[in-house]
This record gives sequence, C-alpha cells and structure tokens, in this order.
Amino acid sequence: VGCDRSKNLVDICGEKNFQAFVCDALSVPMRSSSCDACISIAVIHHFSTAERRLATICELARLLRPGGTALIYVWAMEQEYKNQKSKYLKEKYGSKASEKDINTGTAQRTPTDQVPGSSSQDSACSDQLINDSKDKGCDARPVGADSRLPVHTNRTSFQSQDLLVPWHLKGGTKKKEENIDTVLVPAGSKGSQELSPVFHRYYHVFCEGELEAACRSLDCVRVQKSYYDQGNWCVILEKL
Repeated sequence: VGCDRSKNLVDICGEKNFQAFVCDALSVPMRSSSCDACISIAVIHHFSTAERRLATICELARLLRPGGTALIYVWAMEQEYKNQKSKYLKEKYGSKASEKDINTGTAQRTPTDQVPGSSSQDSACSDQLINDSKDKGCDARPVGADSRLPVHTNRTSFQSQDLLVPWHLKGGTKKKEENIDTVLVPAGSKGSQELSPVFHRYYHVFCEGELEAACRSLDCVRVQKSYYDQGNWCVILEKL
C-alpha cells in the first residue's frame, strides 16, 4: 500500500491498479503496529525543521509492528564520498552557461509549522532531538529564520544543507496569475524560444551520521544498518 502527498501521483497508481492513498507523512491514517515493513524514499529531506524530520521517523515507527523494519533514504550533503562521485554529479546535462543562468539566485525561506502534538500511540518514542549531529562531520551551517535560502545549481556539489532545488516543468504552460519563475530552455532544444516555468523545491540534505543519530534518539527503534548509497544516506531500523 502506497501513500503520497500528491493526488496526481496517487491517481497514476490507481490507473496501474496499485493501492495508494493521499496523506501527509506526519500523520498517516493507518492504525499503529499494522505494518510488517515501511519504506520512505526521498521524503524526509523535504521537511524544513529537525523536529518535523524526527516526527516523520516517529510516525514510521508507530506504523510498524514489533520486529517490523523500515528503510529510509534521504539526499546526502556528501555527493562525493570516499573519493567517488555520485551518479548525480556524473550525469551532467545542458550547457554550463545555461545551467548557471537557470539555477543561480536566492528565494525566500519557506515557512515552517509547529510539530503536531504526539499522541498516546507515540509515547514509546522519545521526543528529545539530537542537536549535536548538525556539527558532526559537516561544515554546512543551517540557515537562519531571517535568511534567504540559496538556489542550488543542478548536478553540482551542495554548498548548504538547506536549499531550494529548481524543477523545470517540461511542456507546461504558464498562466498569467501564477507567481513562478520562467527561463529559456537550453539553446538548440526543440522549444528553445519558449518560456518554461521553474518551481523551487525545498530540501534539507543530510550530513554523515545525521539521519542515524535522529533514529537512535527514539527509544522505540533499533538501527540495524546505516550506509551510503549513490548520494543518499540510508538507514534500516527495527521496531522494538
């Protein structure tokens, strides 16, 4: 059974006869201890505070039966690890000039919300956060509440843990009332003279040990394995 924030993506799953529903990762409408296993791929790095990121891990733990396992993948700050570049850095595309024009700049920091209060079902999970992991093995500094988030240049190393990543809508049409950026697509392409909308997605890229430390801060789970995989930090945890 799958779930996603996007109704359009869930509709696609339905068209393929997969079971999926729309929900928020902070509050999944399934009963506690009902899952043998949970998978969270490229989700938690979109939450903008340490408290919310920890809350999503706690929600995964709530869903698991005792002895159940969860696999978590998040984007890594370290896109070059043990002298090996990730696939993300290797896959260059377009001209450097075009990428520079498209992806540089800053945007306003996204607003953050309060963490929802924990229910009695979550009582087994510790709500104490691991703060020292932010400074462990990572030179990036968090962005202040009154700062502006940097916009990442695609296929380059990360310069900040908190950033916006451009997403270019291919073949999309921009309505006049939409408040989004527009750019020229790379020269030589089929629609080189057409404006294409660019959306900025928030990411918090994780430093080495940060995801594992967050998982270990919960009393209700045990970290079975923590590893690096192609530009991602990954953890397998077990519900106690």
